[in-house]
Amino acid sequence: MDFDLSARTKDLLAKLQRFMDEHVLPAEAVFAAQLESGLSRWTIPPVMEELKARARHEGLWNLFLPESEYGPGLANLEYAPLCELMGMSPIAPEVFNCSFPDTGNMEVLVRYGTDAQRTQWLVPLLDGTIRSAFAMTEPDVASSDATNIQASIVRDGDEYVINGRKWWTSGIGDPRCRLLIVMGKTDADNPDRHKQQSMILVPRDTAGITVTRMLSVFGYDDAPHGHGELLFENVRVPKANLLLGEGRGFEIAQGRLGPGRIHHCMRQIGVAERALALMCQRAKQRVAFGRPLSDNDVTQERIAQARIEIDRARLLVLHAAWVMDTSGNKAAQQMIAEIKVAVPEMTSRVLDWAIQLFGAAGVSQVFPLAYLAATARTMRILDGPDEVHRRQIARIELKKHS
Repeated sequence: MDFDLSARTKDLLAKLQRFMDEHVLPAEAVFAAQLESGLSRWTIPPVMEELKARARHEGLWNLFLPESEYGPGLANLEYAPLCELMGMSPIAPEVFNCSFPDTGNMEVLVRYGTDAQRTQWLVPLLDGTIRSAFAMTEPDVASSDATNIQASIVRDGDEYVINGRKWWTSGIGDPRCRLLIVMGKTDADNPDRHKQQSMILVPRDTAGITVTRMLSVFGYDDAPHGHGELLFENVRVPKANLLLGEGRGFEIAQGRLGPGRIHHCMRQIGVAERALALMCQRAKQRVAFGRPLSDNDVTQERIAQARIEIDRARLLVLHAAWVMDTSGNKAAQQMIAEIKVAVPEMTSRVLDWAIQLFGAAGVSQVFPLAYLAATARTMRILDGPDEVHRRQIARIELKKHS
């Protein structure tokens, strides 16, 4: 088990670090200001497209696809430190065309799409000229169990007709969103609950799609990306838009969510690193009761514990990436479940210590800690709640001792 960085990863990491320092981090304030100054928060700040063009020109583009002809072909272990670095800024993943849900949707098209589907949708997504959304979760059922999905996808001649409600459809607020991947039931009576669902490609401008409301996360609207609740009323798409075949939706979901989960965890390591850096800087700058906060025992204790927990979580992530690369995603199921629980918990803890050290400033919009804390807490639900992952870990562990 070797976690040493490959030569190409070292090269990309150096370029990425320089790009982050010189362009991305200074642009965060510009992005926020442009977002607020526009006629609508659901428009794209010009600085984002400028950054994307620069990143693509420098070869820092589509780094996420493991061993694929569509990018540099990095393995998961090689991508991990790059993704972690991107995680240090909320705007960075999109700059390098490595943001969700686009990454997951592109992986679906690479793995399961037809040549025609890839030509129509994958190419513009890889180019970064369009965005996409993923519609699986529903408001009326416990969607942590994907077999509960109730939206219907019914064959009618040469078309499929979609009806149902979805929510937490991330990316639907983006004016560049052109594609939805929708999960629903094509065979609700199939005795195998895991073969009732299918996934289908739905152009955003198809008649019958209504955004009933946009949802906030702890008060943050995540504009111009956003998370929407959707109503599908007799939405018709060609039968050629079906992915892989009827009854294969659960299979596709499992294939999509594994890489998505580890990418979230990689980024969360970066979030924790930024929180720790801010914490250390603040501790040295602020004086209370006649001495810097960095001289306080409790501050030193928390900084030390944060360093330990970040490094420990990173090793878990690298181990999961290594197993995915050497034995396949299915073999890494338990490791992926472990990090999906451990990493957001760790990040939330580090952010909480940082906020406490910053005091009232930590919960304000002046610093990024409050927003990062909201996203870290959300990660304990996103792509499956902690309870589901713990259940999976326990079941796998119990099988070893049967």
